[in-house]
Amino acid sequence: MPALLEQYAKKILNSRVYAVARETPLEIAPNLSARLQNRIFLKREDLQPVFSFKLRGAYNKMTALSRKEQQLGVITASAGNHAQGVALAANRIGIPALIVMPKTTPKIKVDAVLSWNAEVVLYGNTYDDAYEHAMTLVAERKLSFIPPYDDPDVIAGQGTVGLEILKQRTGPIDAVFVPVGGGGLAAGITAFIKQTRPEIKIIAVEPDESPCLFEAMQVHKRVILDQVGIFADGVAVRQIGKEPFRILEHHIDDVIIVNTDEICAAIKDIFDATRVIAEPAGALAVAGAKKYTANKAITGQDFVAIVSGANINFDRLRHVAERAELGEHREALLCATIPEKPGSFRQFCDLISTKGITEFNYRYSNANEAHVFVGVQLYDGQKEKDLLFSTLKQHNYSVVDMTNNEMAKTHIRYMVGGRTSLVDNERLFRFQFPERPGALLRFLNHIGERWNISLFHYRNHGSAYGRVLVGIQTPTGDETAFQGFLNNLGYHYDEETDNPAYQLFLR
Repeated sequence: MPALLEQYAKKILNSRVYAVARETPLEIAPNLSARLQNRIFLKREDLQPVFSFKLRGAYNKMTALSRKEQQLGVITASAGNHAQGVALAANRIGIPALIVMPKTTPKIKVDAVLSWNAEVVLYGNTYDDAYEHAMTLVAERKLSFIPPYDDPDVIAGQGTVGLEILKQRTGPIDAVFVPVGGGGLAAGITAFIKQTRPEIKIIAVEPDESPCLFEAMQVHKRVILDQVGIFADGVAVRQIGKEPFRILEHHIDDVIIVNTDEICAAIKDIFDATRVIAEPAGALAVAGAKKYTANKAITGQDFVAIVSGANINFDRLRHVAERAELGEHREALLCATIPEKPGSFRQFCDLISTKGITEFNYRYSNANEAHVFVGVQLYDGQKEKDLLFSTLKQHNYSVVDMTNNEMAKTHIRYMVGGRTSLVDNERLFRFQFPERPGALLRFLNHIGERWNISLFHYRNHGSAYGRVLVGIQTPTGDETAFQGFLNNLGYHYDEETDNPAYQLFLR
């Protein structure tokens, strides 16, 4: 194995990538470093021309082809960063490129490949469909296939990231955190760093939805995962590459598994440090570094995390923002059962008044009790959450922790509510009030106990004004008094009782 590392180190030193790739900066993340009490350096591969490291390996592979092979053209199958890397590299060399992409590929990614003058063939609904069709075209057109990771020249090209890290950081490095999909980037970085500075640890990071390296390490052979999740689609690989595993099996120091919430929190950390929104796969290394330092209670060390890409779909940003606080353990979700009577909201909120309320969902269901779905801000993680739950239970509230309940986080929080035939004289209002600490509790105190709240929905969106949808029961004869209450409340409001959305889905 030492001979293998030496061979790869030489290939990496001789890799020809800088005709297309740039030497990306290695930047310290000051606030994250202070929070983790370790120096965290970000290797900014998101700053490449295609916003990921993939063009390094693609270009190095193409330059290793014979002139005849280049003239015939290259082909690959990909729906992501590798497709753009191959297209750009082929464009720079001046050779034909054909990219087979699933029909389900977002248009923004297809357009990005087309912008480099590559030919695009949309085929099938999955990567496997596209790959099989690409293999057919390889035989028909005599094209050279450019693998995404399982190839020595691709691995060597990606390994130039490791070369740059050691060039840029001559001081201490205790560990380098690398995202793993097929393993090409991790294998290249591992080969060069372990050959040059073997004391540096290499920590692989995978999502819990596709831990192909972790599972292979457990049984000392490559395995095929039954299924993979696609949140971190850049690393959604069912089997680690054969050649990458030959390197990683003997030289990787650890494999860290992170979940979706932890990835989202890392995306926010990277944004705070760089004002760049990393893709989920691109934030894996930062998520792994955070988990590693927390699990081992490490302080005062120097870590490098690879920010491998920033090709994120815009429509994912809402999901990322909602999950980031959960991943950082700065928000807890709970379901509480409270008595169904006027003023019960206010009494419940009094107990959580020291917390920032991030979400409050409720719909009247029966005359005896109400189930509310609540989000609260945390500043001291699990310890603070445990104290909150203990306080609520001491006051005889039945409480269920929903913070780690995937169905609750993904679906139930948006479905709380619905129709009811048990509410008389209900009127529906949208209110706006200045969003500041304690604002929601003050809103509830203003409503008082005279009128019963039968529907309530609030979610903190980080804007200047809080927005609340409230159903209030106003018995016949109370109209004048209730109007006076609205006038004195001082909050902007719109009545929505006649809104067809309310009539169709909530009445």
